[in-house]
Amino acid sequence: MKKIRVLIVVADFYKDISNNLLDGAINYFNTNSIEFDIVKVPGALEISQTIKFYHDSNINFDGYLALGCIIKGETYHFELVSNESASSLSDLSIKYSIPIGNGILTTYNKEQAILRSNQTDLNKAREAANACLEMIKIKNSIMSK
Repeated sequence: MKKIRVLIVVADFYKDISNNLLDGAINYFNTNSIEFDIVKVPGALEISQTIKFYHDSNINFDGYLALGCIIKGETYHFELVSNESASSLSDLSIKYSIPIGNGILTTYNKEQAILRSNQTDLNKAREAANACLEMIKIKNSIMSK
């Protein structure tokens, strides 16, 4: 059976939170014998661009995992980045049939982000990694028919 390979794309703006998310994803993929590579980008808006760069290259990944954190500030920027990052990931996934797990946190404060990124049951990166893996399995089962 072919090994599954995933590219984890991490927005590294909030390093403590992104490192927690990354640890959760790595633990999940290691537990499930999934091969992965990691690339870090400056912020959430750069994640979808990076996934598209890799998708267009000759480097083959079965799926992608987007990790990062957007914390609400005092301006409308939070809504723009949250909406555009989610929308662009969804557009990529649908247009190019790419399995993508979205583990980008959108929180109102840093405490919420820490809670959702810690190595507890709430680690949202594990949930997103699981979603990515399940979508890869669905795509592979359809492609093998």
